[in-house]
Amino acid sequence: MSGRKFTFEANKTSTAPASTLFRLVADGGNWASWAKPIVVQSSWVRQGDPAPGGIGAIRKLGMWPVFVQEETIEYEQDRRHVYRLVGPRTPVNDYVGEVVLTPNASGGTDIRWSGSFTERVRGTGKAARAAMGGAVKFFAGQLVKEAERQAGSGSG
Repeated sequence: MSGRKFTFEANKTSTAPASTLFRLVADGGNWASWAKPIVVQSSWVRQGDPAPGGIGAIRKLGMWPVFVQEETIEYEQDRRHVYRLVGPRTPVNDYVGEVVLTPNASGGTDIRWSGSFTERVRGTGKAARAAMGGAVKFFAGQLVKEAERQAGSGSG
């Protein structure tokens, strides 16, 4: 094991309130409603505290036959959601993702979605960072679209 650590970050701004964005990110059972085509199926393996998506919750995301499971490890309502990949078939070691929502001066929300991991196989870290970082950038964009749709932003 090489132990080389990699990080990535995606930043977006939304006109939707942090509460709407947080609700969507933390509700692993409903990711399939907004994170397609990467996430076609989403469900709870275990609910957390507070239910359903709080600390200890495990969401299952993906499409058959490829799923990932993510456990919520930090949960600050409407502010911050931190999760880690769990399970026997994770593509990298020690993956932790963090979504930070910060209200901005224009009444919307700044989103910083970041991740870090240790490469499992020497030489695969850059490719894994590109794939996972690309997925997170896609999810952040889809999150903004769905939150703004739900909040009715832009119309008033």
